[in-house]
Amino acid sequence: MRMGGELAYCTEEKEEEVIKDTELEDEKMVAKMRYSAAAIGGGFSPKAVVVGYALTTKKIKSFLQPKLEGLARNKGILFVAIDISKPLSDQGPFDIVLHKLSGKEWRSILEDYRITHPNVTVLDPPDAIQHVYSRQSMLQVVADLNLSDPYGKVGVPEQLVIKKDSSSIPDSVNMAGLRLPLVAKPLFAKSHELSLAYDELSLQKLEPPLVLQEFINHGGVLFKVYIVGEAIKVLRRFSLPDVSKRELKASAGVYRFPRVSCAAASADEADLDPHVAELPPKPLLERLAKELRHRLGLRLFNLDIIREHGTQDRYYVIDINYFPGYGKMPEYEHIFTDFLLSLVQSK
Repeated sequence: MRMGGELAYCTEEKEEEVIKDTELEDEKMVAKMRYSAAAIGGGFSPKAVVVGYALTTKKIKSFLQPKLEGLARNKGILFVAIDISKPLSDQGPFDIVLHKLSGKEWRSILEDYRITHPNVTVLDPPDAIQHVYSRQSMLQVVADLNLSDPYGKVGVPEQLVIKKDSSSIPDSVNMAGLRLPLVAKPLFAKSHELSLAYDELSLQKLEPPLVLQEFINHGGVLFKVYIVGEAIKVLRRFSLPDVSKRELKASAGVYRFPRVSCAAASADEADLDPHVAELPPKPLLERLAKELRHRLGLRLFNLDIIREHGTQDRYYVIDINYFPGYGKMPEYEHIFTDFLLSLVQSK
């Protein structure tokens, strides 16, 4: 299988792999200490589970909702903002560090902290996170699995990485044997934009570096599989519609989509063909999640999965997102707080 990257029809919040460390300065302005009444005189209740967080402003707003913080307090969990302008070792003490920031400086700080504070659970290792930020490498693990059992087969679409020279894209596509239409996305994961290219001539209009991936008809529905430790939650989302052979012959050009299913209404309540709407088998998802947790070294991520239209058991993983938008997941506050408590209890 040709592996050089990935391309999803919908993306979650991601940061580009190569981000200037100066962006951390912006986070210093928004990091606020949110100690609860249990934090007195710079210390914490000895019975509290203290979760230090270093998140972007956008992630704080979407994830740390009042319903999560309220339930967490009732369960003895305190969320405390990490001040990244100060040494991490001087803060806390923390039981868990939850983070989603980018940049070499932050990764270095966190790696040093993991070494000097082995009893603190860091969610998740920076190097493991970096692996899934790269569209050139994130799906290689899925391809290597070549997962197949009585419940179905899981793979990734044929794909190709183009790093430069847009004029050579048609020849590269022909040499790789990719079939039109092709989905194209920037190689680095910060941008949510994707494009659908219908003909070879239009491929020259694309701007490298990018990933090209064969478009697989999937009934216009994808499955967002949220993973929190060992817990799994699956939601349906609308996606790009199928492309018929007639439409392919009659269409030309590159069509751009800023975002697709992330901005669309949920498909969970829609009146859909049962063959399209049926969720992937739970045993298959549990096996896939278990394998990926082990191989990726991550506990907080989601998978975007499609089922090839006309089949009942042929699935493709088209994206992996670290620390996705859990706030969109029903009852996420119960799942996440139970997960945090399990981390402490398992020590």
